[in-house]
Amino acid sequence: MVQVKVPARICFFGDHQDYLGLPVIAGTINRFIYLKAKPNSQKIFHIKLMDLKSTISISLDDDMGTIEKNDYYRSSMAILKEEGFDFVQGYDIEISGNIPVNAGLSSSSALVVAWIRFLIQGQEDEREIDDVQIGKWAYKTEVQFFGQPGGLMDHYTIAQGGLRYIDTKRGTTELLTSDLGKLIVAESGISKKTLSVLKNARTYAENAINAVKNTNPKFDIEKATLGDYQKYKTIVPNQFREHWFATIHNYDITLRAKRILQNTTPDLKNLGELMNDHQEILQNQIQNTPLEMIEMMDAAKKSGAFGAKIIGSGGGGCMVAIADDSSKNNVKKAFLNAGAVAAYEVKLINI
Repeated sequence: MVQVKVPARICFFGDHQDYLGLPVIAGTINRFIYLKAKPNSQKIFHIKLMDLKSTISISLDDDMGTIEKNDYYRSSMAILKEEGFDFVQGYDIEISGNIPVNAGLSSSSALVVAWIRFLIQGQEDEREIDDVQIGKWAYKTEVQFFGQPGGLMDHYTIAQGGLRYIDTKRGTTELLTSDLGKLIVAESGISKKTLSVLKNARTYAENAINAVKNTNPKFDIEKATLGDYQKYKTIVPNQFREHWFATIHNYDITLRAKRILQNTTPDLKNLGELMNDHQEILQNQIQNTPLEMIEMMDAAKKSGAFGAKIIGSGGGGCMVAIADDSSKNNVKKAFLNAGAVAAYEVKLINI
């Protein structure tokens, strides 16, 4: 039998930055996708999606010539076949989990990482594959294979685990302290709009950066400072100016948060203030936060949370708040009283 357990992730800083090659800070939490597989005598993967009460069957003889959009099971197999893996043993597979779907905790990326881990473990291949490589294949499977607009943050975080500063341009990571106080996740009950939000945000941010580069070909976004916002503001078209502001200021916030999180005992109050600054940009410049969720987060902060923000691409989904022992229960109640459908404490974990 093959058993796989893969965590969800939360992006704390750097939302809508990874597809620009800028860094993010994200971590894995104790919500999981579970996969159990027993060998069968057929050359078929029989997959039971326990929570969705549906089944999928994939023949191992499928040439993967035609793969429908978002069929990550087959796109994973196609990617691994390109890498020399050969699927010869069939399995009866059960997949379940407690990660909210379409809510910003990256259930789809966790599923892809779990599936790739299974594909590697379930066949006769003696190669040792590290977590970084699994993250790369997962990103290629979910994003690049289908030409989607997302970045690599989800896959790298989930595959490697822990709270990480991810250099998305070079694909390197730095493990940070796991002390973020008490983390409260709240489910808004509003379905997120991943692809539409990501496409618009990415296009506008890239257009803003390109406008600056057209004036100054030597401009390097990785070396940008807050002063560059004003310096180049007037040459960025009005349509993209808000995203120019977001790009420069979110980058600065991420770097400041990293410095705090490099300490063994980070200042949670300062960290919460940076999280609030980040959320202000997400809701005002990137405009990815529904009013109902803004009101929920305002209630959480009034009840004692140091900071709160939307999780993931936006348009709906989940929120996270940083609290402490004295305020965590009040924060949960505040989220629920303001309309959240669920609120609970989660913990950062290493895998």
